[in-house]
Amino acid sequence: MKEKGISLLEMRQRNTRKVAALFLAPVTILLIVFILYPIIDTFITSGYQWNGISSAKEFIGFENWKTLLTDKNFWIAFRNNLVIMVLSIVIQIPIGLALATFLDFGGKKLTIFKVICFVPLLMSSVAIGFLFTYALATNGGIVSTISGWFGGGNIDLLGNPKTALLTVIIVICWQFTPFYMVYFMAAFTNIPYDVFEAARIDGATRGQYFWRIALPLLVPSMKSAAILSMVGSLKYFDLIYVMTGGGPGTSTELMATYMYKQSFKNFNMGYGSAVAGGMFILISMVALITMKLLKGKEEA
Repeated sequence: MKEKGISLLEMRQRNTRKVAALFLAPVTILLIVFILYPIIDTFITSGYQWNGISSAKEFIGFENWKTLLTDKNFWIAFRNNLVIMVLSIVIQIPIGLALATFLDFGGKKLTIFKVICFVPLLMSSVAIGFLFTYALATNGGIVSTISGWFGGGNIDLLGNPKTALLTVIIVICWQFTPFYMVYFMAAFTNIPYDVFEAARIDGATRGQYFWRIALPLLVPSMKSAAILSMVGSLKYFDLIYVMTGGGPGTSTELMATYMYKQSFKNFNMGYGSAVAGGMFILISMVALITMKLLKGKEEA
């Protein structure tokens, strides 16, 4: 059937494209205004010497980028981001999987534990930062108090460059492990119950079912969780800024906190934009390499 030389199938396809364009337009506009434009403007601003306030801008080309390449503090911040990334993946994903497995096997009788375990994720990072700052305070903090009970002195975990980064990583893991718990619980629901019943009929224990059947089926979800943890760790900011401000020294400095200090404390918006641009490039490179490696393993 044709109308004015156009087939019914072509008319439906054209109408579908129009409707799709109509619904995608608001999202596309938001992505352009709040993501694409800021990225482009960041790279443009990185070519200027500008305090971020005055209207006067001095174009200096790639000078900010040259400084960035030799900036020791920036590369220390990048190293700290990598440490957080690795330890977050190593700690959060196994614990999240273990909690999800425990709660999945426990069924409805463990519902109260699901709620309790999920509480840290409901709190804002700023609130958690202040909470643990007071809890870990040198004078009157939980750790120092417990140490005093056993005859020890005050312990300064956040003020010691050797322990500050590990301390904030533990707090980060405490906050975000519930996310991966819920993520893996959702992944468990995607495994057909018939598979579990067949394993039980064949005499498999719960441990054998998990290690030999469930875990291999959860591998794609674990890879996705690793990518989420990796990207989140590389752009982390708020909790660490509240707890340590990047200190003591540069022991907990991250790329995001370093960018903030350069832009809004030192009023060097041009160099801060270069730091943000470097952060964008490094995160993209790490994410692409990781996804390539994971994809390569799947194909192998």
